[in-house]
Amino acid sequence: MTTSPRIKGWCPGAWRPMATGDGLLVRVRPPLGQLSRQQVVALCEAAETFGSGLIELTSRANVQLRGVSDASWPPLMAFLIEHQLVSDDPQAERQPQLMLAPAWQEGDDTHTIARLLQTQGSELAPMPGKIGIAIDTGKAPVLCDSAADFRIERSVEGGLIVRADGYECGTAVNEPEAAVEQLIRLTHWFVDSGGWDSGRMRRHTAPLPDWAAADTGPASPGEKLALGKHSNGMVVGLPFGRVVANTLREAVSQTNVHTVQVTPWRRLLLKDCDTLPAVDGLIRHNSDPLLAMDACPGAPYCEQASVATQPLAERLSGWVEASVHISGCAKGCARQRPAALCLTGRDGRFDVIINGRADSAPVKSGLTESEALDVIKKLSESR
Repeated sequence: MTTSPRIKGWCPGAWRPMATGDGLLVRVRPPLGQLSRQQVVALCEAAETFGSGLIELTSRANVQLRGVSDASWPPLMAFLIEHQLVSDDPQAERQPQLMLAPAWQEGDDTHTIARLLQTQGSELAPMPGKIGIAIDTGKAPVLCDSAADFRIERSVEGGLIVRADGYECGTAVNEPEAAVEQLIRLTHWFVDSGGWDSGRMRRHTAPLPDWAAADTGPASPGEKLALGKHSNGMVVGLPFGRVVANTLREAVSQTNVHTVQVTPWRRLLLKDCDTLPAVDGLIRHNSDPLLAMDACPGAPYCEQASVATQPLAERLSGWVEASVHISGCAKGCARQRPAALCLTGRDGRFDVIINGRADSAPVKSGLTESEALDVIKKLSESR
């Protein structure tokens, strides 16, 4: 009998870790998406001392530690609080996730709005645990494919808009303060109109109120950060968003970086850095085929996954000249949008999906890993 993946309806945090196949998953939200050099080193020490030594980047620009036990969690929390990686107030973690466009500059609209929301966050309505807010006010929005329920973006005319997920257009506002005021008001409407039952804005069927007319389009999307040299420093990638703590420590020690910006794309922006670290375990070139591949942790790391994913993803690297998604179950946590090729684990075997998501209808089902590889090889040869 097929077991459907469980939708827990909340995201792990530091104060509320989530049990997984390899222990507790502890997620850290870097303020404004940034970590100081000292905090990066501290995270590496925490991963090795209290967890399995693995550090992951999430699609919401968070950092998470794996393999934490019930016994090691309390001293881990004390360590994270000491290094200002987690607030000592558990309620602070209950505020909606803020995700900033990674290339923001101090004093620009993205930074100003984020600071305003940090001070006015208590005015947001209490909302379901997966609700997120994207602040993406550069000339071209870059977080369009990243999960967020409410967005503050640049409009096609160059002004600011507040946009609810599921709507192509948003409401024009004059300045950052007005954007924050509109956002706060929109969160209260969401709750008052039944948002808790919907869980996410894109599933919410209540029509927008008159004062939140979706009549102004966002600017055309921009490109996510390319690897290598950037105007703010250097960009490196993590294979499948995962790195061994000692690799990250070595990368930081090889550079003059003072601040690391976390992104939702499995990449780190090493701010004010002029050299790329030459460390095994990092992706340094845009031609690396691993960049086109998405793979969740899989078994045995995730209790809902019935197959190992990342070793297979490494084997497939370079086979398919298009997007590839390997998911341990039908939830598809590593990639929500369709991929040219998707392999989904089900009851210890694989379903092969073409141009779909992890939960789409497969063209072949119930395959062993070797059988799935044969199918992919034949599909590639036929093109």
